[in-house]
Amino acid sequence: MMATAGLSLLSDAPVLQCPFGQRRRLHGLDGAWGFEESAKPVSWPAFGSTAANLGERIEEMQKKNIALIFGGISSEREVSLNSGKQVYEALDKEKYTVLTYDPRSDILRLVADAERIDCALIILHGPYGEDGTVQGLLDLLDIPYQGAGVLGSAVAMNKLLSKQLYEIAGLTVAPYAVVRRGESADGDTLIDRLGLPLVVKPVETGSSVGMTIVRRAADLPEAVDKALEFGSTAMLEAYIEGREITCGVLGNEAVEALPLIEIIPGKDHEFFDYAAKYEAGASQEICPAHLDEKLTRKAQSCAITAHKALHCQGYSRTDMILRDGEYHVLETNTIPGMTATSLFPQSASAAGMTFGQLLDRLIELGIRARRRKTTRG
Repeated sequence: MMATAGLSLLSDAPVLQCPFGQRRRLHGLDGAWGFEESAKPVSWPAFGSTAANLGERIEEMQKKNIALIFGGISSEREVSLNSGKQVYEALDKEKYTVLTYDPRSDILRLVADAERIDCALIILHGPYGEDGTVQGLLDLLDIPYQGAGVLGSAVAMNKLLSKQLYEIAGLTVAPYAVVRRGESADGDTLIDRLGLPLVVKPVETGSSVGMTIVRRAADLPEAVDKALEFGSTAMLEAYIEGREITCGVLGNEAVEALPLIEIIPGKDHEFFDYAAKYEAGASQEICPAHLDEKLTRKAQSCAITAHKALHCQGYSRTDMILRDGEYHVLETNTIPGMTATSLFPQSASAAGMTFGQLLDRLIELGIRARRRKTTRG
């Protein structure tokens, strides 16, 4: 079916009409298959016009196929499923055809569909999703995606490497030590070095999975064993008591910091643990945080520095503790929680972005980042 009218990209330029139609096979969130017909006309300036970014502008006006990747096989699967469903609902179906993939079962289908995917949204948390593995697969398939690449994802997922890079970048971190599976560790020596209470957590998990605050020396071996259930290395940190502040950043080359959030765990939670993060009403989140301009700017500067130090891209969220006017950086999340009420979307909302607009921005940043780095036509 031929279209008879088109949209002009540049109102002051003569245009040539190019009607076209296409038939696409779709996979919905509920697993049902169907087809979509489209016959959208595209117009562009005639020869002699001076539109520098013509190709990009035409591309931006076309409906995009988005691969929404969520679920996965990590201990944070349920969080990912919840986030993915809310992202699916928030994506503008006038702009996007959303194809859903669960890495636990759909990797082969993702590979088969690669050529028709315009961008992926990775809504995975923890190992085999947030650690660079899926990012590497998408790079091989030449599929753009939001957020950090292989290097930034892998480094940020490793709390030991992250701390070392924070220190090189001049950020303040809590004193720390590591215990590796199979190695003997002297608990008394560790306590003498770090003091009590101290924090024990796996080096490569998120959402505070496997984390314990140790207040008695007798509880240290059990806390280390718990952390080692989730990986080969446990990290021990001096416990820094203070106000927990988190700051999101957004952008590729030009990175901007979003409004801060202060996190106050409920009385039933010793810290911002898994339950405090994901149970409704389990913690209080104040956005924007009640801090003066100097402390606000200092926290935002720390978040931007951490983002760059870990070679992140697109967006990230850095958690820190404020004590006596000094920020102690804890960790950086390269795929923050993405429900409408998660911390990063809350910050974006305070900056004037709806959840849907935030997703639009992440897709745009992912496509632009891939366009800059790829060498293939």
